[in-house]
Amino acid sequence: MKIVFLADIHGNANALEAVLKDIEERNVDKVFVLGDICYRGPEPQRSLDLVRELNTEVIKGNADEWVVRGFHQGEVPAQALEMMNKERDWTISQLDTESIDYLKSLPLELKMELEGVRIHAYHATPQSLFDIVLPDESEESLIESQMVQEANIYVYAHIHKPFIRYTNGKCIINTGSVGLPFDGLNKASYAMVELDGNNYQTAIIRVEYDVEKVIDQYCAIEYPNKDFMVKIQKNAKV
Repeated sequence: MKIVFLADIHGNANALEAVLKDIEERNVDKVFVLGDICYRGPEPQRSLDLVRELNTEVIKGNADEWVVRGFHQGEVPAQALEMMNKERDWTISQLDTESIDYLKSLPLELKMELEGVRIHAYHATPQSLFDIVLPDESEESLIESQMVQEANIYVYAHIHKPFIRYTNGKCIINTGSVGLPFDGLNKASYAMVELDGNNYQTAIIRVEYDVEKVIDQYCAIEYPNKDFMVKIQKNAKV
């Protein structure tokens, strides 16, 4: 059985389409979406529509929460707040009411047992949509921040830097980002787990998409923070 976890689409429908095509070619059995669907990209509504067409389980990310209720003090740098509010306003203007209600209703975590393997999935940590857990965290920090529920595999997103680590007899996976990678490789990223009885294999998949097309979209729509977002798309770094 092949299952896929993808996240951090951030309104990049072109990257999402490339990923979904790749997933189809790999004969994947099930796809799970770990949040951050719309905000900061040129096609928020189409990105959400593509996710909903999957008819699968989807959880909320921090950016989905921001679309729904705005920013709380301390969640973003003070100097970025004005521009991020402009981006949020633009995103909301592109979404219909049903879509915003959908984002509001999303759950915060997924728990499953497939072929005897227990998996716990969430956006950032089990406790928060906003905590940052980087690839080079200490073993103690990973155990404390991720292994809150008993599972064999822990899957999260949020940091836009994919990795797989084995710690304390457990597997921790970060999906990376479909639409806005931060690891210097401007290719979409998602995680795949292949289950075979109690055994499993894990992989990070990188998928090429038309970065220049996405850059042209930011410019054509006069996105509120286009220069910053174009730079990220080009360099795959903040």
